Amino acid sequence: MQNNISLDRLKIGDIVKILSIDSIDIPAKFFELGFYPGSIIEIKHKAPLKGPICFNILENNSLIAIRHAEAKLITAAYI
Repeated sequence: MQNNISLDRLKIGDIVKILSIDSIDIPAKFFELGFYPGSIIEIKHKAPLKGPICFNILENNSLIAIRHAEAKLITAAYI
């Protein structure tokens, strides 16, 4: 049984698998960096006051920061 959660609700150090991206407004650069359904990511940093969230894409060891509002649109599951 998977516990689905949006990326904005994760804690630093959590490792999850991206399940779905619920918006077509996510920039194409995320996909180019490996940030797509099926990717395994780790939460590295969270800025206070609903600021950006930084993720490490474990597949290619890339760091990517996204807005809190974008993170709400992405669903993941703990692995």
